[in-house]
Amino acid sequence: MIVRYERNGKVKHGWMVEEEQKVRVIEGDIYKLQGGKPIMTGLELPLDEVVLQAPCTPSKVVCIGLNYYDHAEEMGMPIPAEPVMFLKPSTTVVGPGEPIVYPRLTKQLHYEGELAVVIKKKAYQVKADEAEEYILGYTCAIDVTARDLQHQDGQWTRSKSFDTFCPLGPAIAPKLDHQDLRIVTRVNGEVRQDASTKQLIFSVPQLVEAVTAVMTLLPGDVILTGTPVGVGELQPGDEISVEIEGIGTLLTHVISQP
Repeated sequence: MIVRYERNGKVKHGWMVEEEQKVRVIEGDIYKLQGGKPIMTGLELPLDEVVLQAPCTPSKVVCIGLNYYDHAEEMGMPIPAEPVMFLKPSTTVVGPGEPIVYPRLTKQLHYEGELAVVIKKKAYQVKADEAEEYILGYTCAIDVTARDLQHQDGQWTRSKSFDTFCPLGPAIAPKLDHQDLRIVTRVNGEVRQDASTKQLIFSVPQLVEAVTAVMTLLPGDVILTGTPVGVGELQPGDEISVEIEGIGTLLTHVISQP
């Protein structure tokens, strides 16, 4: 799986071999891969000698709301006839272990565990049956929301856009069959969400088509595919993880705003 890591002040991409606890350094641009696995330089690093970063640096994060049937019911909202889109700025993105900051402006911070799609190449007006050609792979995400501000504002920009409100990682899994992946969110070790991507209202190819009908996606951009039932509150000191079958576990924690 593709990771982005920092070592000795430099950030590079590598291929994580988790069972060997190693990272193999990748040669060239990960967004220009022709196959499922990149070319390696031959250099290997122990996993404990690197610090994993967010696996990509999107120009924008396109989020899909209400894309699981049970979550729409949970939120008391009708099933959408087409994907509900909103944006998170690039400044919301943090990597594994980087804390979620609980802003002073909110009193109701919520988590939403999600499958994230990472775009491989410039995409505009892509049809669903061509979507796989534009996808680098998949990673775990947490869509963090200031729920009280969302209800207060009547729209979602402020409540979704605080710095640190989009943890991504730990790695990008290319060539992953995304149609029936188990996604589990835990807070302090307790399971809060446990669902399958087969419950998505709009599939990944449908989302790529819908988003690129509106805007151009660039290499490294991310689509968050929505969250299942079970969203809830976070408090400073909480540990939260999102585990997705075939990808791994994104683990982070919540701190108060300094």
